[in-house]
Amino acid sequence: MPQNLPSHTEVIVIGGGVIGCSIAYHLAKLGITDTLLLERRQLTCGTTWHAAGLIGQLRATRVMTELAKYTSDLLFELERETGQSTGFRQNGSISLALNAERFEELARGASMAKSFGLEVELLQPADIAARYPLLRLDDAVGGVFLPKDGQADPVGVTQAFARGARMRGARIVENCKVDRILVEGGRAVGVRTAEGQTVRAGTVVIAAGMWARELGAAVGVSLPLHAAEHFYIVTEAIGGLPSGLPVLRVPDECAYYKEDAGRILLGCFEPSAKPWGMDGIPEDFCFDQLPEDLDHFQPILEAAMARMPSLETAGIHTFFNGPESFTPDDRYLLGETPELRDLFVACGFNSIGIQSSGGAGKVLAEWIRDRAMPEDLVDVDLRRMQSFQSNRRYLRERTTETLGLLYAMHWPYRQMETARGVRRSPFHDRLAGRRAVFGEVAGWERPNWFAPEGMEPAYRYSWCRQNWHDPVGQECRTVRDAVGLFDQSSFAKFLVQGRDAVAVLNRISCNQVDVPPGRIVYTQWLNERGGIESDLTITRLDEQSFLVVTAAAAQRRDFAWLLRHLPDDARCQAIDVTSGLPMLGLMGPNSRALLEELTGEDLGDAALPFASSRELEIGHARVRASRITYVGELGYEIYTPAEFATHVFDAVLAAGEPFGLGMAGFHAMNALRMEKGYRHWGHDIGVADTPLQAGLGFCVAWDKPGGFIGREALEEARQAGPPHRRLVQLRLEDPLLLLHHEEPIWCGDRIVGSVTSGMYGHRVEASLGMGYLEADRPITREWLAAHPLEVEIAWRRVPVQAQLAGWYDPDHTRIRS
Repeated sequence: MPQNLPSHTEVIVIGGGVIGCSIAYHLAKLGITDTLLLERRQLTCGTTWHAAGLIGQLRATRVMTELAKYTSDLLFELERETGQSTGFRQNGSISLALNAERFEELARGASMAKSFGLEVELLQPADIAARYPLLRLDDAVGGVFLPKDGQADPVGVTQAFARGARMRGARIVENCKVDRILVEGGRAVGVRTAEGQTVRAGTVVIAAGMWARELGAAVGVSLPLHAAEHFYIVTEAIGGLPSGLPVLRVPDECAYYKEDAGRILLGCFEPSAKPWGMDGIPEDFCFDQLPEDLDHFQPILEAAMARMPSLETAGIHTFFNGPESFTPDDRYLLGETPELRDLFVACGFNSIGIQSSGGAGKVLAEWIRDRAMPEDLVDVDLRRMQSFQSNRRYLRERTTETLGLLYAMHWPYRQMETARGVRRSPFHDRLAGRRAVFGEVAGWERPNWFAPEGMEPAYRYSWCRQNWHDPVGQECRTVRDAVGLFDQSSFAKFLVQGRDAVAVLNRISCNQVDVPPGRIVYTQWLNERGGIESDLTITRLDEQSFLVVTAAAAQRRDFAWLLRHLPDDARCQAIDVTSGLPMLGLMGPNSRALLEELTGEDLGDAALPFASSRELEIGHARVRASRITYVGELGYEIYTPAEFATHVFDAVLAAGEPFGLGMAGFHAMNALRMEKGYRHWGHDIGVADTPLQAGLGFCVAWDKPGGFIGREALEEARQAGPPHRRLVQLRLEDPLLLLHHEEPIWCGDRIVGSVTSGMYGHRVEASLGMGYLEADRPITREWLAAHPLEVEIAWRRVPVQAQLAGWYDPDHTRIRS
């Protein structure tokens, strides 16, 4: 029967699992107590109730680790505050490696944990045997122990969040299904329940787990997630089983173990998962289980009995199969939706919902209060996903892989194998014919490298130099000595037009974009705190038209930012023209001569100087050539209408041989930009980094009329003097070692920073990286000269050089030649 619901509330949270209850709790802690949580059946009845309850802290990225660490720190406090037991035991966790490659991964992760401030120990097999005496370890190489990890009762944690929320005034209503989110004027304004009741609200939050995709789709919001079957068994009591055993993960056998009340819970993340529920979740689904599949689980069980022989004689008390939601990249979805204002989401937790619940609830509550991302949450920001990724078939195929990736080897440069070939540039088949090896970014198939004749065009992964190292080196040398051809069609492109276009873009951009037609401006878009929301170029086409070009992965995010900052009364419109405007990059000292041959035009410095753009003719097509580079050589970006794209490509190839034209891919581009010290948004710069910290102060037009978003915060930072936190360029003394991300940077006995990205630089023949350093005084050339640094790689510290400028052509003579 209909519930006695209010007609209006400040916030509505849809979903009574651990995430929804955490959001309600943290909103109440912030003083937002007029919150209504609606649960379709009973609290925890979807997927929360059957979670294994593992509380691990170390995740693949800094932000996800910090959110998980906050959860573990919160659970004891939450129990004391509410009187509701969370069942939290801080008994630690062990990850076991059965081969050298896995041990390298764990050792790198252990070093990363230090950078994140976690307690961590690297273990030898004898150490593991002492902490977990039941295991067969004759094939073990080593492991990692995190003493502050543990386990908790998922239902108890959820009930504690719910009780804490109620204690502060939030209202939680069970057996009240939300039938639809109400939308007016591009905003979420409330909900309608299945009984026909309407509740209006200033904010609506979808925390509905595997039901979230359906709720979002009904109002045009893309939430890419899909449920998969997740299996575990619980044994009968095992005699002599020690209590308080650490949580055990054996990723090489796809298994995890949890001791609880004298029994063992054995679960798995198998390589080929079973998607479930996209054709509809039963209306009465509540504390339900899915059908057993012993054949599917058998290989995991057999390996586990060999690993823990006491399982051979233990009876199985429970065989469990239940659904868990997974996203296309194994990171959860958080934040305000780009399609509708005032609609927030927290879903798709990829089996880490319990350990992430506290942190996710805290930052989303702050995001709702401030209507701004409270910290660098780009890793989990919903806007990183593309709209097409909600496609049913795509999600079903990808989910077969993503569940198993939790325990698969996390190789650097590992490429997804499922749901591929989704977005292809017009040049795809021609590139494939030239032995391109494709990677995937935001669904785009992009040539990462080109295999020479006689070499299999496929990845062979390693922690050391991979099989593409030498071919990429040749691509880099071609760009340095002649001219390389890049397919950059995946770069996102927005056309901004109208009488107010220049005023709108100047307000959003920190650089001056009111330049003459044909000029290109490199700029950032900042938030009110001065942090970098976007890193891009803007080309002025004419008095009222601009072309914005940004990274492929930032397409949805940056376009949403642009639209959100178009004033309602502005005579200006923005159109995403990515699909209709493929782009080729011609980069290298011979690029000008080749382009002059193709166009019959004089393209010298007087005719087309650096950072300028003009229309040209190639073959029978009219194209736009922009003299700009991301690789540190003389170069041009060629924008071509889609219908002319292959015609232009063929013309370039036909004319290129005398100029030494060669194909080049994105691994080469990454190596080349690293040598120049060109930043990559999402790695080297992001929403918590200012242009001053990132060494991009030259992009700031401090005195332009009208200012820009973030100017006040940035000016305050400038007045405080040179930054104490600074992005620096790194060069390892050992060229055989490789940096990837989040390796700690040491100065004496202190960690003073971490690596943001790394790559081998073939033009300087050195292993390079970038990273932020933080000190009690400004990071200057003098500070760097006085403070020797080391980088920790897989638990081993190695010397590293650091400087503020790039390692290749720091005076930029080659790009202006």
